[in-house]
Parts: sequence; C-alpha cells; structure tokens
Amino acid sequence: MTETRHSETVPGASDRRIALRLAVYYGVYFAVMGIHMPFWPLWLKSRGLGPEEIGIVVAIGVLARVITAPMIAHFADRRGERRRLMVMLAALSALSFALFQATTGFWTIILVTLLFLPFWSGIMPLGENLTVVTCQERGLVYGRVRLWGSMSFIAFAVITGQALVGRPADLVFWLILGFCVLLIAACAQLPDHRPPPGPAPRFPMRQLLGDRVFAGFLAAMTLVHGSHGVYYAFSSLHWKTAGYSEVVIGVLWAEGVLAEVVLFAASAGLVRRVPPMTLIALGGVAATIRWVALGLTTALPVLILAQALHAFSYGAAHLGAMNFILRTVPANRAATAQALYSAIGFGFGIGVVTLFSGKLFAALGGLAYLPMAALSALAVVLALLTARAWRLEG
Repeated sequence: MTETRHSETVPGASDRRIALRLAVYYGVYFAVMGIHMPFWPLWLKSRGLGPEEIGIVVAIGVLARVITAPMIAHFADRRGERRRLMVMLAALSALSFALFQATTGFWTIILVTLLFLPFWSGIMPLGENLTVVTCQERGLVYGRVRLWGSMSFIAFAVITGQALVGRPADLVFWLILGFCVLLIAACAQLPDHRPPPGPAPRFPMRQLLGDRVFAGFLAAMTLVHGSHGVYYAFSSLHWKTAGYSEVVIGVLWAEGVLAEVVLFAASAGLVRRVPPMTLIALGGVAATIRWVALGLTTALPVLILAQALHAFSYGAAHLGAMNFILRTVPANRAATAQALYSAIGFGFGIGVVTLFSGKLFAALGGLAYLPMAALSALAVVLALLTARAWRLEG
C-alpha cells in the first residue's frame, strides 16, 4: 500500500473548540464502556447466567459487528456521511439497549444483544475516522483528544464499582441506558466533516483485504486484541472469586486505562518516532507478559504491575493501528478500513476467543490467561513480518 501524507497546522481557537467537542463525544461513549466492560458480566450473572453462557453472550455480541460495522462504514464512505449517521446509530442503540430490562433468560438476552451491539459497534469506527482526519487537518494530536475517552472510562469504572457496593446489579443497566441517551446529543455536536469528493470503490473491503500489508496488519491486530478476550469477559469474576471487592475491581480496571491515558498524552512524539507496526509489536510483547502474570497469580502487587501494561497491550497497539490506517488508506476508503479494523481486528478476534473463553475459564480458572499469552506472542511475529513487507513495498 502507498503511504499518504497530510500537512500539519498550528491549532487555533476554533480548532480547540472542535477538540473539545470531540473530547465530549469520547467522554460519553467511554462512560458507557467504563460501566459495561467491567460490570456487564456481573449483571448477566445476576440474571442467572453461568460462565459459559456469559462467554457466549459477550462473544455473539462482539461477532455481530464483524458483519454490520463494515457495511455501515461502506455506506458512510459512499455517502460521505459521518455525524448524521452516528446520531441515528446512537438513537437506535439507546432504544435497543432499553429492551434488556424486559429480558427473562439466556435466549432473550441473546436476541437483544444481537439487536443492540450492531448499532453500537457502528458508531466508533465512524467517530475514530472523523477524529483522526479532523486532528490531522487541524494540527491536533489524536492521542490527546482520545485520552478523554480513557479518562471517562477510568472515572466510571471506579464510580460504578463504588456505587454497586450493597446495591443490586440492575444499577449497571440504568447507568448504561442513561449514557446511551446522552450519546445522541454528544454525536449531534460533532463537526460535520465529510471526505473530499471522489467515487468510493465498489468493493473496498475486497481491495483492502487483498493487500498483503493491510491483511498482515489486520491479522496482527486480531491476535493482539483477541488475546484480551479472557480479560474483558472474566477478569472481574476472577478477581471477585479471589476475594476482591467491587471497589478494588473497579480501581484495577481504572488503573489499566490510566496507564493508557499517560501513553496517549505522550503520543505526539511517539507516533512520529516509532513506526506503526513496531508499536503493534510492542503491544504484543506487553500483552504476552501481562497474560502470563495474570494467569499465574492474583496477588495484588502483581495485578497492579500487570494492569500498567495495558498502556502498551492496548494503547500502543491502538495508536499503531490508527497511524497505519492514516498513512496507508485513501480518504474514500478510510471509514471502511477503520470498520474492518474495528470489526475484524477488534471484534472478530475478541469474539472468537470469548466464545471459547467460557469453557476455558470454567475448566482452568486463571490459567485461561496462558493461551492468551500464546496468541499475543504470535501477534508479535506477524507484526514484524508485516513491517518488513511494508518496507519492501515502499
């Protein structure tokens, strides 16, 4: 693939206002994630689901984005839509999530999950593409805008953990629903950026996936993100079983994202000096160390050190992915490329792993993290091979 370059400008007052609007969007979106990711399994458990059923629910919802997110993004590329489509998806997300209150068991939860998550997962690829391009055009630093989402995740992981002490898990549902409604307004105030005119390819997904460098990038990110499957689905339950309170669990989740925030704050120099695929390889190395540590012990000092590695296992890998797409994909395919990364690199990887993680966790407990370490180690190899292929093409 060819590398695309963009000019840089010095941010002015209007640019800072746009940065604030983007930050508000990320803050609201990740408030939902800060509640959902650590505590949704606890809500599912309160509805009578066991570990294997929880794993299936989480996996099926994540896998749903593999089909829907690229379709939504292709529509966005062809129409030049970003903001208006995001508002529509946010409204549909809120309406469909409200149906969880009426669920009565495993199969009704599955049905509502399949309704909600395709709408929800379509929002972020469009938002990421809008943010990356807007930052590039206006001289803003993507990581410094994106970190407000991470800070929101931290705040609401901690707040929700404290709020749940002595209260029913149904509080998780009401908090998520409230922020889903707020997201409609947050999307509506985003800049209405539209890609430059030009016909979008008829089959952009086929063209992107047929490129060996993009395919290698996608495979490496699928393994890095997929290796987080046991962590996302079962770390809260694992730590709860080990005797830690909801407050400690919320703080551990928050610590991981705080490390990510620090990395994002320093990202301007990092993405200039470190090639994208090298950042992804660093993410794989950090993930391998992290999963081995979490698999072998639940001692609090080790958990604290392992959670700090989230800065690289997720943060560095994600920065590498954003920079790779910006540098290699033309504007009229950018939303589709972003959606493929979200759907396959993030959704498919985590979805497939999570589908089997319930059985792994039920059988092995904390040792279920060790197969995750093998996945992330393989990601390092793929990232380095892809970096070499990219250099040879360039």
